[in-house]
Amino acid sequence: MNSELDTYARQGFGADLPLKPPYGLLIVDFVNGFADPAVFGGGNIPAAIDRTVGLLRAARERGWAVAHSRIVYADDGADHNIFSLKVPAMLTLKEREHRSAIVPELAPAAGELVVRKTVPSAFFGTPLTQWLTQRGVQTVLVAGAVTSGCVRASVVDAMSWGFRPVVLSDCVGDRAIAPHDASLFDMAQKYAAVMKRDEALALAADGGRQG
Repeated sequence: MNSELDTYARQGFGADLPLKPPYGLLIVDFVNGFADPAVFGGGNIPAAIDRTVGLLRAARERGWAVAHSRIVYADDGADHNIFSLKVPAMLTLKEREHRSAIVPELAPAAGELVVRKTVPSAFFGTPLTQWLTQRGVQTVLVAGAVTSGCVRASVVDAMSWGFRPVVLSDCVGDRAIAPHDASLFDMAQKYAAVMKRDEALALAADGGRQG
């Protein structure tokens, strides 16, 4: 890994991305189906959900804009697309299905946006960009599942729309650890700041300065 890091550093990747207020929190697809190893879950997702409970509490206490995302397909599958063609079981995520509901411990509060989507990114084809922009958000802290899929896609789009993404490495999870670790490395080199929850919360409280 050291030789790989040297290669990335030599080519100019991995620069610091300072946090800049105002802040927002995006929780990607922490729904019952992704919490259940028998459906779409497994790996370190349960631990990431546990860590996100405290993160969400802190974001609310600080008055941050908070958004959640869910994958929700039409009851008749009329919006069947390439994502569900590749992963047909995604079509089981309907509006009223238990597996598509946000886990109870992270249930949205009044005033928090809930984005429904049928593709990996929480930004693509949704009002999330405008909603965050209207609230002046500059830095988006990201939690959710899965690291290598919908989290990564949302982070790339956040960066593309001009937000500063901060991936909270202990608040994102994947059904397999190898793609989780690889995606954290990749995002840290190209698209986002990657750090643990408590470090990010401390930096945000200190104005975003990094040592």
